Amino acid sequence: MKKIIVLLLFPILLSAQGDVITKEKTDWITNYDQAIKLAKKEKKNILMFFTGSDWCPPCIALKRDFLETSAFDVYANEYILLYIDIPRNKDLLTADQLKSNKELAAKYNKRGSVPMLKVVNKEGNELGEMSGYSMNGEIKYHTKFLEKYKK
Repeated sequence: MKKIIVLLLFPILLSAQGDVITKEKTDWITNYDQAIKLAKKEKKNILMFFTGSDWCPPCIALKRDFLETSAFDVYANEYILLYIDIPRNKDLLTADQLKSNKELAAKYNKRGSVPMLKVVNKEGNELGEMSGYSMNGEIKYHTKFLEKYKK
């Protein structure tokens, strides 16, 4: 009897496995100088993501709804990705990384807007920016922004 139940359940279990979609984590660089070198080498623009990873609900939602999805993969391959986090919990970053991120924010995000996507070229010159996220799952404005600056 147990064998019959197992045989009957086996096709159901196999079909359930087919619905699972796994996505590898997108790799973001956290070092500006490294991002500039890669941008020059690969002839790509840099996409900066300014975030408050532990305190900003729209930042967390944008990351979940777009930046960690397969819809973002198309754009991730077109840019050098630079992650700039200013968390409230100072234990999340090293002191040097936090200092570097604050310096980048002072230069490229003077208003302190988060979340913010900013595109710079391989020389570090600003090309465009988009700040905010409505947290409703609507990403068409973000994809349109990224389409504009990909090479």
